[in-house]
Amino acid sequence: MDYVYGPGRNHLFVPGPVNIPEPVLRAMNRNNEDYRSPAVPALTKILVEDVKKIFKTTSGTPFLIPTTGTGAWESALTNTLSPGDRIVSFLIGQFSLLWIDQQQRLKFNVDVVESDWGQGANLEVLESKLAADSAHTIKAICIVHNETATGVTNDLSKVRRLLDDYRHPALLLVDGVSSICAIDFRMDEWGVDVALTGSQKALSLPTGLGIVCASPKALEATKTAKSVRVFFDWNDYLKFYKLGTYWPYTPSIQLLYGLRAALDLLFEEGLDNVIARHKRLGTATRLAVEAWGLKNCTQKEEWFSDTVTAVLVPPYIDSAEIVRRAWKRYNLSLGLGLNKVAGKVFRIGHLGNLNELQLLGCLAGVEMILKDVGYPVKLGSGVAAASAYFQNTIPLIPSRI
Repeated sequence: MDYVYGPGRNHLFVPGPVNIPEPVLRAMNRNNEDYRSPAVPALTKILVEDVKKIFKTTSGTPFLIPTTGTGAWESALTNTLSPGDRIVSFLIGQFSLLWIDQQQRLKFNVDVVESDWGQGANLEVLESKLAADSAHTIKAICIVHNETATGVTNDLSKVRRLLDDYRHPALLLVDGVSSICAIDFRMDEWGVDVALTGSQKALSLPTGLGIVCASPKALEATKTAKSVRVFFDWNDYLKFYKLGTYWPYTPSIQLLYGLRAALDLLFEEGLDNVIARHKRLGTATRLAVEAWGLKNCTQKEEWFSDTVTAVLVPPYIDSAEIVRRAWKRYNLSLGLGLNKVAGKVFRIGHLGNLNELQLLGCLAGVEMILKDVGYPVKLGSGVAAASAYFQNTIPLIPSRI
């Protein structure tokens, strides 16, 4: 029973947490088990190997930590760095801001590179800092791959190219919370040293798993990192990996079975097909926004996100009212504008186990809400633009051919 009942299903289009597919719900509908029995380590061993595939790594070591993305951030930082270490970190929206706040509270020396909200990371500034750092005082580059607050995706291959061009040994730490399993991510090819994601995003699970993957270089850095860590200490995990029991503390049995089902769905569809589907969803949403006569918060096409679109509203409309009206009248959940863009944007999440017809329902709802709040939208305009695009691009479902 819903805490606040509404007929039918809630149309969940925030950029996480996302819809949970029925096979995952069924997989999690089980009793507790003894995690020290032979069954749970056997399950975990296969999960750890299969999780590598979503990061596109063969050399990385994954850690399935019972936490959120915030905990995964802390895990990435404290296992590889020492207090006082210099970090270059990009501030481009609310979630990169929160990560920077965590870095500062953990006593790192954070060199903040700030861009306007709606822009990507300023890589020209990064290049100048790398060029000037012949002493290699920069120990890590921290970047959010996909900034959920503004719908901005950064090009990680360009960051790696700069590090290689200047032969700089800094670690590359990447928040892939709203990108991994939805936007192209290549850990090995791009030389990412620590990548992380959260279970409630494109994996389409409940919140509760912070999945971190560390390169051999990052594991080597743990030997000299002096940050205090206990719950997030990778060495505890590695010790239990060697023992074959895998868990230094009690895991969520239900989430592990859910992860197994979620990975099976991703692999059955094919990870490249999953990424292509998200590309279609993102493109269709942007076409709808254009048809409505509104603008994307993201200022250049090269930064467009395929998992979330932040829509700018006219000054006479409070975007928070759009979100309130969506939930109260249409049982539709949209994302609020956060911090600097509060009241100025609303966000449409289009990630996870989601298909094109579901998105069209959301776009139809947004059109009615825009009409409700006094914006002169032509009903059906955005839906028509998205439908025309989908009709020309949706492939046959591979399993049904």
